[in-house]
Amino acid sequence: MFRNKDFKQIIIVGSIVTAVLSIIVLNLNAWAGLATLLLGGFLILFFSFYTKKRYEDIENLNEYLTKVLSGDDSTEIFDQQEGEISILKSNIYKTTTTLKYQKEMLSKDKKRMADAIANISHQLKTPLTSMMVMNDLLKDEEDKEKQKEFLSTQSNQLDRMNWLIQTLLKLSKIDAGTVSMKKETISLSSLLKEVIRPFEIQMDLKNIKYVDKSTDFTISCDKNWTIEAIQNIVKNCIEHMDEGGALTIASSDTNIYSEISVSDTGSGISEEDLAHIFERFYKGKNAGKDSVGIGLSLSKSIIESQKGDILVSSKEGEGTTFVIKFFKTII
Repeated sequence: MFRNKDFKQIIIVGSIVTAVLSIIVLNLNAWAGLATLLLGGFLILFFSFYTKKRYEDIENLNEYLTKVLSGDDSTEIFDQQEGEISILKSNIYKTTTTLKYQKEMLSKDKKRMADAIANISHQLKTPLTSMMVMNDLLKDEEDKEKQKEFLSTQSNQLDRMNWLIQTLLKLSKIDAGTVSMKKETISLSSLLKEVIRPFEIQMDLKNIKYVDKSTDFTISCDKNWTIEAIQNIVKNCIEHMDEGGALTIASSDTNIYSEISVSDTGSGISEEDLAHIFERFYKGKNAGKDSVGIGLSLSKSIIESQKGDILVSSKEGEGTTFVIKFFKTII
């Protein structure tokens, strides 16, 4: 404290002023001069004590910030007292708490990114390895039918890689906030027709019955992205149904939200997998061998980007139901 230049100057000036006033008053009245000297001394001591306490508080703050910068955030300085030092303590504590939370979130984001990169590498490695094997076989294969078979396998693997890359790019754009969902009022009936059209041949081959229980009304959403989201759900339902199953789409409209439900009669989802069904790269025990685990995650991201919600309920051996809600009023 005494190393502070301003503090020393105040003490020196205060002492000189007290001494001068005491001498002047002493010439007029001895008792008044003594009282002036005592009062001045008391004020200097009080000021020194008060200043010392403030310096100790500031030093504690400095030590706290030093510990935080070194990575030790276990110490807390938050208090409920009044005064500018206490206000400063509270604000510093809030700031360090916020920085700690952001640090934890950044650490989690880095881990998620590392896991995502590992998963992406794994998913791309499988078709690449298959294509390399096919290329080696093609070099020595003279049978035209076998060549066609190998080329067909390569073509399928390329299609899979293209779908995976395109889906990951879409997810990245949504995560980065670069996708602008364009709200437009469209007919639900026309929307569902476009959703189902690409699956008609596949459902016909698997003898899957399409049951349309939807009622036609207008819905406010981004048409193209919403079709993408629902198609990923329909694709998931079809993949988990055996021949002779049924896919049912129903709808309802209220003053609060517009709802679309997609149900299947497939294998269902186990209770332990149900909580993770929308997580990226998560594959439950009933997942197909070619499943990547990002289709439903993309659907969820698309719906939630439009201030909507997507729910799922399922029972093993009986089927699964996905419910999409587009809220008309966001509170």
